[in-house]
Amino acid sequence: MSRLKELLSDTAVYGLSSVVARFLGYLLVPFYTAYFDPAAYGVVGLNFAGIVFLNVIFTFGMESSYIRFATEREGSKSVFRTLQTALLSVGTVLAMLMLLGSSWIQPLMSLHQHDADTLYLLLIGILWFDTLSIIPYAELRLVRKSFTYAGFRIANVIINLVLNIWLVAGLGWGIEAVLWGNLVASGLTAAGLWIITRSQLKGRFDTGILKKTLLFGLPYVPNGLGFAINEVIDRFYLNSMSSDAINRIYDVDYTPEDITGFYNACYKLAVFMLLGVQMFRMAWQPFFMKYAAEKDTKVLFGQVFDWFNLVAAGIFLTVGLFVVEIAGLRIPFTDSATLIDSRYWAGLSIVPLLLLAYWFQGWFVNFSAGIFIKDQTSKLPAITLVGAAITIGGNWILVDQIGMMGSASAKVLSYGVMSLILLHYARKAMAVNYRVVRALFIMAVASLLVWLGTESGFHFVESISGRLILLVCGLVFVFFTGKPKHIDQ
Repeated sequence: MSRLKELLSDTAVYGLSSVVARFLGYLLVPFYTAYFDPAAYGVVGLNFAGIVFLNVIFTFGMESSYIRFATEREGSKSVFRTLQTALLSVGTVLAMLMLLGSSWIQPLMSLHQHDADTLYLLLIGILWFDTLSIIPYAELRLVRKSFTYAGFRIANVIINLVLNIWLVAGLGWGIEAVLWGNLVASGLTAAGLWIITRSQLKGRFDTGILKKTLLFGLPYVPNGLGFAINEVIDRFYLNSMSSDAINRIYDVDYTPEDITGFYNACYKLAVFMLLGVQMFRMAWQPFFMKYAAEKDTKVLFGQVFDWFNLVAAGIFLTVGLFVVEIAGLRIPFTDSATLIDSRYWAGLSIVPLLLLAYWFQGWFVNFSAGIFIKDQTSKLPAITLVGAAITIGGNWILVDQIGMMGSASAKVLSYGVMSLILLHYARKAMAVNYRVVRALFIMAVASLLVWLGTESGFHFVESISGRLILLVCGLVFVFFTGKPKHIDQ
């Protein structure tokens, strides 16, 4: 149990930084939805979707390589120096290439309706600074300086938050304020991280290390691109919807940017599950590498999977059953602002599906341990390409038929298939007893309860008291069905 407590402790610290950072960042959602119309917020979503996708290319798997090869501290400084130099060089070259390709990248993000050149330069700057922060952040995680890590994360968000509010509410700027705030925050964060990890730069640049880390990390690029496609390609499909399809599905004269804005705002409510997965992932990688050689590792990893599903089910039931109330929470010290402005509520139906998708993503994170430990990362690209193909195909078929629900459904299918394929390879690498059938049963029951409370049409069941009963029954069922049988001594 002591090792599980260690994982819980690290997860809590990383989680605290993520919770606080996400909470502070989430303060911008009611702010944006109050100040920007759905079409403008849709463009904001497209820009950050582009950043997510391009960030994978800029970092080309070096974060995972650093964690893998800098674990042995004796040579960690040379690994640090080598990878930082490589990221700086490649990031600069890619930034120049983006400038040359601006004429065909800008229209994909609907920048033509705004000051396209300025927004595009800001986007490139954010990518460049974020790239230079990847290895220092990984170093802090690796040496378990979790509070320092948390401090930088929170400071980044506070700077961004303050600048956004000042530029938009104070100076009356438009969506360019969003990118300016992010650029300044990213730049200051990168500078601070370089200063605090500067002792690691005393190593030497080593082409042997570079070759080894590239061989390990490059398979993460298609893997990362696959995840980026799963995360953000839906915005671009929604933004390309025809007026006829929009009118047929929603019976309202929305623009494609409006639909993208609805989706982007309501997508934020899935942050509760995404946050749980991210804080777990941050602690999970260093944890499973530390205990990879223990005799009872297989039992330990199975227990971690069970506990993860208990937490995920609780999040799914709570948010899924009360999504309308959460979206309508009043913001203190404002006249009538809510967590998500009511103009955006047309997208609330996607939230349970997105929660389910991120639950599956958490499975993927769990199952990655054996692949990582056994240096079998070369299997990841094929898995993520399958997921990306499902996402692309699902959006292509479903978006013009059911709009936002089509994108959300494609995401669930993609992450579900990816996690189960990875499970197949993970069990070959390490014979961990993941209780997947039981977890699928829990997931199915939880989904049924959420449907009963939100879509069944039964008045009492859909009332607040009815949904509270469903929540309590669901949590009791989940705990007694899914708790681990074996407790680590």
